[in-house]
Amino acid sequence: MTLKELKVGQEGTVVAIGEKGPIRRRIMDMGITPGANIKVIKVAPMGDPIEVNIRGYELSLRKDEASQIEIQ
Repeated sequence: MTLKELKVGQEGTVVAIGEKGPIRRRIMDMGITPGANIKVIKVAPMGDPIEVNIRGYELSLRKDEASQIEIQ
């Protein structure tokens, strides 16, 4: 399952981050790393962006970034 598939209010634990390159680097620079707990706070009407809470911080992710984050 990916972060993109979570509904508002649901939580998950990051298992892995997909593809290599700039998207992976941007995700990891935001502090989203394997083992971190993440909660979906809000999703825009068209699904982009997705707002999440991780380690006490609120972040906005694009759909393509969220689809790279594998959660459990």
